[in-house]
Amino acid sequence: MRIPFVNPAPRVNVLRLQGAIGISGRGGAGLSDAGLAPLLERAFTKGKPKAVALAINSPGGSPVQSSLIAARIRRLAEKHEVPVHAFVEDVAASGGYWLATAADQIWADECSVVGSIGVISGGFGLQDFIARHGIERRVHTAGRSKSQLDMFRPENPEDVARLQKLLDEMHGIFIAQVRTRRGARLAESEDIFTGAFWLARRAQELGLIDGIAHLVPQMRALFGEKTRFQNFGQRRSLLRRVGLSGADLASDALAVAEERAAFQRFGA
Repeated sequence: MRIPFVNPAPRVNVLRLQGAIGISGRGGAGLSDAGLAPLLERAFTKGKPKAVALAINSPGGSPVQSSLIAARIRRLAEKHEVPVHAFVEDVAASGGYWLATAADQIWADECSVVGSIGVISGGFGLQDFIARHGIERRVHTAGRSKSQLDMFRPENPEDVARLQKLLDEMHGIFIAQVRTRRGARLAESEDIFTGAFWLARRAQELGLIDGIAHLVPQMRALFGEKTRFQNFGQRRSLLRRVGLSGADLASDALAVAEERAAFQRFGA
């Protein structure tokens, strides 16, 4: 007589990490630690999974949110003793790769773009534009550096030097994350931390990923052909789906445009 549930099929919980990181406050899209926290908790606990698989497709974004999400993944993995596998789809670049480093092993499609381990800050200089249109910028501050990098004023070399110092420090934190998580798997190459990115085969040679594989067949190869999968992903609330105001629509459009531009940097 067969006793049900004695030998249940192995279970892998799949969490989709899709989109730019850290823009969830505008437009409701994107990835943030607060937004992902309940999903991550369920992914590591529901059904006693043999593993959690991260399906990653992200061009990056906020380094802070990238760090928070990756740290949460590691805490949950260690607390529940569940291994984590990351599967790169189109892109895992910059903060997207930071998320991938939270996994114990990283896999990708041959055409996946991986890397971009660097930090970027951008803006505009509009001081000539407003001058041509007879517009005078008036700013009053308490604190010498309060108005630094004001796009309506000429660049101040002191402000640029201060920003560069911050970017270098943040880059160092990113590098430390990659070195800590990838360890001896990393190749001895000066290219890895330049902000460059590669297709998966070269990323594997550099030690940034562990191999070429797709989620379902790889998980079944590791845990058996009877492995079952449970998908987890972010959903928009009913109010956001049917009750968008004009301002909401504009915010959504801006978020989508920003995300699309971020993906296009990597040909995705």
